[in-house]
Parts: sequence; C-alpha cells; structure tokens
Amino acid sequence: MPGKLVKIVLKSGKDQSLLRFHPWVFSGAIKKIHGSPAEGEPVRIVSNNNEFLGIGHYQIGSIAVRIVSFKEAELDSEFWKGKIESAWNLRKRLGLADDPGTNVFRLLHGEGDGMPGLVVDYYNGTAVLQMHSIGMYLIREELVKALQEVLGDRLKAVYNKSSKTLPFKAEVKSEDGYLWGNESTSEVLEYGLKFKVDWEEGQKTGFFVDQRENRKLVQAYSKGRDVLNMFCYTGGFSFYAMKGGANLVHSVDASGKAIELTRENVELNFPGDARHEAKVADGFEYLKDIQDKYDLIILDPPAFAKHQNALPQALKGYKRINTRAFEQIRSGGVLFTFSCSQVVTKDRFREAVFSAAAIAGRKVRILHQVTQPADHPIDIYHPESEYLKGLVLYVE
Repeated sequence: MPGKLVKIVLKSGKDQSLLRFHPWVFSGAIKKIHGSPAEGEPVRIVSNNNEFLGIGHYQIGSIAVRIVSFKEAELDSEFWKGKIESAWNLRKRLGLADDPGTNVFRLLHGEGDGMPGLVVDYYNGTAVLQMHSIGMYLIREELVKALQEVLGDRLKAVYNKSSKTLPFKAEVKSEDGYLWGNESTSEVLEYGLKFKVDWEEGQKTGFFVDQRENRKLVQAYSKGRDVLNMFCYTGGFSFYAMKGGANLVHSVDASGKAIELTRENVELNFPGDARHEAKVADGFEYLKDIQDKYDLIILDPPAFAKHQNALPQALKGYKRINTRAFEQIRSGGVLFTFSCSQVVTKDRFREAVFSAAAIAGRKVRILHQVTQPADHPIDIYHPESEYLKGLVLYVE
C-alpha cells in the first residue's frame, strides 16, 4: 500500500519540478530518506512540508527516483495494465495497430507514456522490452502479463533485451531472452516495405523504429537523384530512396554485419536491382573524397554523446561530419542530417550544422525540421524525451 512505502523528503524549494509534473527526482534534491530502499523499490516522495508529490522507483545515481504516478496509487498489476492500455489505445488512434502496410512501431515510449525506464517496440507480434531502470526490470513478469491481457492474440512473444541498458551501479545482471513465447518471424512491414529485424543481436531493440516518417520523407526527395546513405545500419533509408526512384543508392556502414543485413533487406524489396551498392567503410573517411558524386546525402550517425560530459566532443563531431557533407554534395543537393543524442538540444545541433555550412561556404536553406514520430510521444512536462532531431537542407 502507498502508506507503507519508504518516504523520501525533498529539500525546501526542490518540489517545483514535480509540481510541474517532471518525472525525475535528482539525488541533490533529497533532504531525507526514511529507511533504506533497495534499488528499484517503489518509494513515496513528499515535500519539505510533507505534501504528497508522487510515487516512483528508487535508483542509485544522479536521477534518484523516476516517478510513475503523481497520484496516490498502489503499483499492482492493474496499475501497470492501465498504463499499457493507455499506450496501446494511443497507437490504435494513430492507426498503427491496424495498418496492413505497417506492423512495426513503438508500443511504449518511457516518460512519453508515463513509464520512465521502459521502452517496448512491437515487431509483427513480438514485443521487445528494453529496460533502463531496475524498477521496471523487477516487474517484468507483471509487464508480460499486462501485455498479454491488453494485446490479446496480437501478441505472439515477449523478448527481454536489457542486458546492456540496465544501470551498471545496480549490479543486476539481465540475460537477454524470451520472457514468453518464442520467435515466429523476424520479417516486418513498414509502409509496405519488408525488413528483416534482428532483435537478438541488433542495435537498440533491433531496428530504428523512430526514423519511419523521415524514411518516408527521403522517398519523396529521391526521384532522379544519386543517394548516399551514411551509417546505414540495416539500410532503411536506402530502399525508401530506391522506392522513390533514385538513380543509384550507396549504403555505407562501418559494421560488416549491418551491411549484410542491408543487402538482405534490399534483396527482399528490390531483388537483383543494380542501382544499389553496399560498402563497409568508416563514415568520416568515406566522406573525405566523394566530390560531386551525390546529390542526396543522409547522415544518421549513432549517438555521439550519451552523457552531458561528452557534449563538447559530440558537437565537434556533428560539425565535422556535416562540414564534409556540405563540401562534397552537388549543387542543388539535399542533405538529411540527424542527431539522436538526448543531451544535444535542437538549438545546439542546429548551431553545429550551421557552423559546418559556414565553414564549407555553401548557401543552405532549411526545407524541414524533423523529429521522432507520434508513436514516440514527448511528455510536455519532460522535454528530455524529445531526443531525435533532424534538418532537411537544400544546398547550393
């Protein structure tokens, strides 16, 4: 029951962020802990005046508590089922749950769906869970049950992929594997295009679900263009460009395994199509000398900064790689450039890209400012959940 939870008292004035429904309590805001909560244990947060503020999962680190409810509540199976039901209903309203051409999407997006520390991606019947907090990991069996009850026969399997995402300070070892069911198919559809997804060995949960709408936008700009897809991973942008009528598409990634999967995915959609070529190469090195070879370039690198202390170096990286693209792209070309680093704000990313344009001495106009799709909702009280940002630029 809520009254039996360990109570955490905040310092005077440190309750303001929670009163504005921000779901994180930082360790420096805590005045006193009445007890010794274990990592992942539910705790009750109150102000210095003993006013209730919220209930969340306790953890070791700078973010000491992740709030899951701003109302008095018992964190039982019905509570978690209600959270998942709310997320599923949103996806139904977005048309994703019943779209015959798309059966891969984000089912649950952490703070954006009121479930901080948990991401769930849906792959044609398989739900892949990635937990970033011990609190969510400890209730994994309840989460599986709730997913079964909410999705019914839409759910064939639940896979846990949290071995590399749980906080290392907790010293909890998670082994990736099926929590329920087993793999039925690893082939999914997105806007009618086929993808092979490897959630067991691949990056993130197996696929970059968050670039769906931006891939579609690449398709709209690709007709008659020579396209370079840098950091291609499984090649998503590449075959959207092919579908859009590109003259040629080159996919480049430093990972040989990623290039293999790219080739498989291209063959699934465009068997024997000579327009596509995949290469294993370092992104920065490849961009050194491609003068006037491409008039559409996609830069979607992995996160250059996962923590605040890596921000300066990350901004230098974004400036450097965009400078090379600006220097090399043909006049009249279009550059799609992205950052998925949460600590890099939209403004800081734009500054880095603008600096790159100035260094290259090119005339550049913004065509689109893009972000993550609607199945990655942003909690209006938690701006940090807007992690993906991108610019579509016309370069003369």
